[in-house]
Amino acid sequence: MNYYTVTIAETGETYRCGDEENLLVGMERLGKKGIPVGCRGGGCGVCKVEILSGEVRKKVMSREYVSAEEEAAGKVLACRVLPTSDVRLRVLGKMQKNVCRPSVIPELATSGSGVAERISAGA
Repeated sequence: MNYYTVTIAETGETYRCGDEENLLVGMERLGKKGIPVGCRGGGCGVCKVEILSGEVRKKVMSREYVSAEEEAAGKVLACRVLPTSDVRLRVLGKMQKNVCRPSVIPELATSGSGVAERISAGA
């Protein structure tokens, strides 16, 4: 199996995804709670994404959720596409709230004076 890097444009987060697994399976490995995955078979439209760059192999998707025009413009269901190169995508619809939230929550730290202060993950 070949592995490719998938980048979520909104957050800059990346994950590895094999060419024999769909983009949704890889996205779930990010470990974010609450990613609505729906049916996993292309029939509910919950996992809609837009492929901004890269190549994917597409499986059949319900036209109820992805029109031919949308598909031609790179809008697909993450559960129905497999990467064939590195991919950059934008999350659409119902998944956006959970996938695009920050993955690291600032923690409280105590300063030398005993006052709790917020620190960012990058500090």
